[in-house]
Amino acid sequence: MRLNILALSLTFGLLWGAAILFVAVANLIWPGYGRAFLDLIASLYPGINVGSGTGAIAGMLYGFVDGAIGGALFGWLYNLLVRRFPGVA
Repeated sequence: MRLNILALSLTFGLLWGAAILFVAVANLIWPGYGRAFLDLIASLYPGINVGSGTGAIAGMLYGFVDGAIGGALFGWLYNLLVRRFPGVA
């Protein structure tokens, strides 16, 4: 079975972007929530402060792009390996 790379890419992008947005908004509501995670995200994605409202949106966009690229690479590699090793279970 091969994977649809576009669908997988969009799925990974939406999930990762939503996860960053969820934690950033929760941090705005309950200060301190997810602080270590948000500090890690801020160190990975330059120029954003996910502790603010606009930073949460920027983090979501960075996360969507990053997740989409990761999903596309994962799908491409999976499909490559499925073609290389057919019928191995």
